[in-house]
Amino acid sequence: MMQHQVNVSARFNPETLERVLRVVRHRGFHVCSMNMAAASDAQNINIELIVASPRSVDLLFSQLNKLVDVAHVAICQSTTTSQQIRA
Repeated sequence: MMQHQVNVSARFNPETLERVLRVVRHRGFHVCSMNMAAASDAQNINIELIVASPRSVDLLFSQLNKLVDVAHVAICQSTTTSQQIRA
């Protein structure tokens, strides 16, 4: 499974975070880590997500860019993770 760091800059509205997380879930990605902070202008937010999925991150990138409140999406880092199964 691949892990990807996704940075999203968006307008600060109550529903923005819900929309971003819904797109992540509907596209088959699992949120491993999330950090959100207000931008310096206090009208925008910066969201940093670490997501995991065997799917291509390009689909998530294009879907997040289509959200009305999202100004910018960047894929910063990709790593491979291994899952261990214990009996």
